[in-house]
Amino acid sequence: MFLQRAAISLTLGPLLIYLILLGGWFYFIPVFIFLIIATIEYVRLTGALGRQVPIWLLLPATIALWFDGQLSLDLMAPILGLSLFAALCYALYLYERQKSGAATTDWFALVAGIMLLGWVASYFFRLPSLDVEWPRRWTVLAMVATWLADSGAYVFGKRFGRRKLSPRLSPNKTIEGYVSGIIVSLIGSYIAFRLLQLDNLTLALTLSLLVSVFATAGDLGISMLKREAGVKDSGNILPGHGGALDRIDSLAWAMVLAYFLVSYLA
Repeated sequence: MFLQRAAISLTLGPLLIYLILLGGWFYFIPVFIFLIIATIEYVRLTGALGRQVPIWLLLPATIALWFDGQLSLDLMAPILGLSLFAALCYALYLYERQKSGAATTDWFALVAGIMLLGWVASYFFRLPSLDVEWPRRWTVLAMVATWLADSGAYVFGKRFGRRKLSPRLSPNKTIEGYVSGIIVSLIGSYIAFRLLQLDNLTLALTLSLLVSVFATAGDLGISMLKREAGVKDSGNILPGHGGALDRIDSLAWAMVLAYFLVSYLA
């Protein structure tokens, strides 16, 4: 499992970094496809919980937000407003026509999907398009910090982990692994900072620290959904890593954190 996981990471990681630095549609198209897969996995997971989240409503809402981020159209507010209103109308329809025994819960699941896979995930495109110096390099740094935190937690947690971080949500995560991941992320981010020739070390280390500390909550959030659905992974698109949703759970939140940090501090 570890060798399979490492092989995938060492292959796709550098490729994604290269695509980020290329920018434009070279980056947008593969990430766009990956996010579509993650959205489909979310619909399947919520379906396993008995929730009615229509892909025909969720996917257009998320795609509109992704394109808004990629093209810097500044239409986030109206797109979100229309999407959330459509979600409300759908829930009202379910209730009025007695199509669901839990229309309110269906509504919340749809809204959560729009916010997570639409709004939060749109920062995969908003961060590289940010109007600051070297936005693509900051995107690379944010991703590297997240990957290193995850990998460090996995490797050192397996070897030294004793105390469970969240026994119900993710039994394999340990406090020792979590702390080790933060340290690995900080060290690796410093090296990445030098290689990327960025000019604000304070921002780089702050970004790395906050991402490695807080982005784990995104991972645990999807773990909660999977536990309640009774599945181990959201999918099997990446051997050893699970599904697309498993891969973006913490990374999407890292993009949001990085976006606002870089916006105000770069």
